[in-house]
Amino acid sequence: MRITDLMIQETMIMDLQATTKDEAIDELIASLNKSGRINDPVLFKEMIYKREAESSTGIGGGIAMPHAKTSAVNEPTVVFAKSKNGLDFAALDDEPAHIFFMIAAPEGAGNTHLRTLAALSRLLIDSDFIAQLMSADTPAEVSALFDAKQEEAAEKEAAKEKAKAEKAAKAAKAASEAGAAPQQTPGIIVGNENSEDFVVAVTACPTGIAHTFMAEDALKKKAQEMGINIRVETNGSEGAQNVLTADEIARAKGVIIAADKNVEMARFDGKPVLQRPVSDGIRKSEELIRKAVNGDAPIYRSEGGNVKEDGASANKMSVGSKIYKDLMNGISHMLPFVVGGGILLAISFLIEQLAGEDNPLFQLLQTIGGGTGAFHFLIPVLAGFIAMSIGDRPALMPGMVGGLMAVNSNAGFLGGLAAGFLAGYVVIGLRKLLRGLPKAIDGLKPILLYPVLGLLIVGAISYYVFDPIFGSLNTWLVDALGNLGTGNAVLLGLLLGGMMSIDMGGPFNKAAYTFAIGVFTSSGNTDGAWMAAVMAGGMVPPLAIALASTFFKSKFTEQERKSGLTNYVLGLSFITEGAIPFAAADPLRVLTSCIIGSAVAGGLTQLWSINVPAPHGGIFVAALANHALLFLLAVAIGAVISGLILGLWKKSPTVVK
Repeated sequence: MRITDLMIQETMIMDLQATTKDEAIDELIASLNKSGRINDPVLFKEMIYKREAESSTGIGGGIAMPHAKTSAVNEPTVVFAKSKNGLDFAALDDEPAHIFFMIAAPEGAGNTHLRTLAALSRLLIDSDFIAQLMSADTPAEVSALFDAKQEEAAEKEAAKEKAKAEKAAKAAKAASEAGAAPQQTPGIIVGNENSEDFVVAVTACPTGIAHTFMAEDALKKKAQEMGINIRVETNGSEGAQNVLTADEIARAKGVIIAADKNVEMARFDGKPVLQRPVSDGIRKSEELIRKAVNGDAPIYRSEGGNVKEDGASANKMSVGSKIYKDLMNGISHMLPFVVGGGILLAISFLIEQLAGEDNPLFQLLQTIGGGTGAFHFLIPVLAGFIAMSIGDRPALMPGMVGGLMAVNSNAGFLGGLAAGFLAGYVVIGLRKLLRGLPKAIDGLKPILLYPVLGLLIVGAISYYVFDPIFGSLNTWLVDALGNLGTGNAVLLGLLLGGMMSIDMGGPFNKAAYTFAIGVFTSSGNTDGAWMAAVMAGGMVPPLAIALASTFFKSKFTEQERKSGLTNYVLGLSFITEGAIPFAAADPLRVLTSCIIGSAVAGGLTQLWSINVPAPHGGIFVAALANHALLFLLAVAIGAVISGLILGLWKKSPTVVK
């Protein structure tokens, strides 16, 4: 595929009128929308700014490449634009941008499209080509320049492949004559083949479309100028390409990681490693190569900690951003358990109402999705992957065990959060504490010392601190509720409903539910009123999340909006846990909003004397209520109130590298 198949002339802007970065983005998006290449300009703009929040796509040299990969795109497209006077795009070199390429890639972009976009990125390293583009006056001239340049690049690539094949053939012939097995070169090494200086590099950016390949080409080009051999692995949209071999890593004098996302690091254990943003790979390639060749970089240790970064990139993340990043790592890994288990549970409730609880399919789905299946792993997975984000793989196991202990002790997801952060920092502390041990036992640290000591410390603190505190709180709450009696039904309904949202499965939630179940089982259906308050309160949080993510799209990330849709099903099914990922990410706003709506829903059930003679099921048992429509109305009112508060209060999504 040619670059001009994506860079269609009808979208080109040969005289950009914008004078600011925001205006330029709006003008480029308008061109995409006018041509029908995108279906949701608002979402596309959000994703463009999400990428800009990570690092400016004003790459310097007068070029800006704002880009996004999202479902808002109908067809892969590149909008070319020129600004005669230039404008401030927050470029890496602080110079104004004159040439713009807005890349719009759909979520399911095929490999051919991604390779074409990568080819476009590589061409933009050539300053002479950029000068030619600046001189072009019409879309036809721009297309002709790209066609000619791509043909030239293809010829050069073919020549390289031919030379590589000839070299391999000569090596094989020589090896055959010498009676040795022929050696194969897994990738192209750029530079001076007579030079003993050899470095390896990995480039990666969040979307894997542009900067990944620009950094690759910049490093290769500069290495060739310096007479230094280099091999570059790219982690783009198609996955890892030109993957470094163990032999190449062993031979390299240094390693360059020019990346804005995580890459596989354990393989670089013991090597001098420079970790920099991908933008440095583009604009500071000479500095990186020189430092790598001289071994002027920290030695990376993969025994279970965060590698020490060089001064240029150390301490670049605030404490709040670091906590948010660790939280999101736990939440993203927990989400599949919430969605998969929750949907199966919802289906099981429907089957129960139609065929009874003795139905084998009902029992199967309850087992797979419920407390002994997927839902059993929610808190352990959350805690484990929070810990792993902080302390790497050695922290995963103690974090998961701490999360499991929180589940078994009714500490809930708040206890799991505490266990996850505890485990991560315990491993970091152990790494520092054991740093002075003899090097001969370094190999025992990740497989023996960290697991045993980490588990012991996290387990002991969970057992002696977290569990007693949350357990005592749970007991106190049940007793306090029991002593309230039924003198003020509306007040108790407000309290029970609100408690269902305080920790969504933790001590408060379980105390309210246990109290309602206790009254329900001891008094029969006559006291199903408390169950109505509890059920309504528990249905509100996921429904509120679903409503807020639907009607306040700009306040949620694309992944959150997709997860929000499943909360319609989970909320209607009385599966409060669907809101946990959102509450963990933004506890103050989500919990406060949900508590208010849940309390209102619970209070309304008592005001309207609603009785639900069933301990679970949500909408599937609503028909059993004495006032079914009023019960649903109470839930709807609570959900709308919470959804509005959350949607108006919540901040736009923050992106952390």
